[in-house]
Amino acid sequence: MLAVEARGVRKRYGDVRALAGVSLEVEQGEFFGLLGPNGAGKTTLISALGGLARADEGTLAVMGHDVARDYRSARRAVGIVPQEIVFDPFFTVRETLRLQSGYFGLRRNDDWVDELIDRLALRDKANANMRSLSGGMKRRVMVAQALVHRPPVIVLDEPTAGVDVELRQTLWAFIRGLNTAGHTIVLTTHYLEEAQQLCSRIAMMKEGRIVALDSTARLLSDFSERVLRVKLEGPEVPRSLLARGATLDPAGAWRIPIVDVAHVEEALHELRAAGATIASLEVAEPELEEVFVKIMRREERPVAA
Repeated sequence: MLAVEARGVRKRYGDVRALAGVSLEVEQGEFFGLLGPNGAGKTTLISALGGLARADEGTLAVMGHDVARDYRSARRAVGIVPQEIVFDPFFTVRETLRLQSGYFGLRRNDDWVDELIDRLALRDKANANMRSLSGGMKRRVMVAQALVHRPPVIVLDEPTAGVDVELRQTLWAFIRGLNTAGHTIVLTTHYLEEAQQLCSRIAMMKEGRIVALDSTARLLSDFSERVLRVKLEGPEVPRSLLARGATLDPAGAWRIPIVDVAHVEEALHELRAAGATIASLEVAEPELEEVFVKIMRREERPVAA
């Protein structure tokens, strides 16, 4: 059984085509990334998955439960942390989580509520009114709300947008633990270094379509490369390195493609032979940001799941 399954999902808002036949599969226990620029359709797809929007065509299922035909079971199987901060200003943190438990018919859920409060570092604010919390604290409560019914599938829509380093570290430590325990995680984020570190597989969306879908390692291998990044004070790089694909980046550093340590030695030898003076150097590993930019710029047919 798949954790998430989308088949030919289409959605329009008037003249705007939000989803144009999206198909993808997420296996149980995966840490899956869903990336794309603003307006790509990510939030629309998540809204349809959670029942907040109805697809015009196609099917969506969570843990085998169709979100339209078997919506009660589908809702119980997924917890969604939305991008927007939404809260009821009349309740404390603990009351908010107890109320959320009630939506799922959970009468004796205080032990899990207490664990969520502790794991998300909300203990000092447990009895504080939601109105008094900072934006980062409110986002922690939203994460706790999404997890209060212990869903097997957790969807995080920009969970660390505009929050401090402490929250990021606390959140990711908790989410990693849930993933290790068997929960499926679907993440959308504009912090591509987070996706690169966390996600084993990634789908990229553009204009309502899936334009790339593969393992993170393969995407990095196919669209990015390891480079020797050097800033020079002396002459320009020799023609031999230009022939090997050396390029000048916006910061004024030369990016020289390399495969291993031997290639580093060769490049440095050629620079010294040309009389170049090296001001600084570093070996830069493949980056998902480079992959993302290349895929968004290319024109290609959608990729099947």
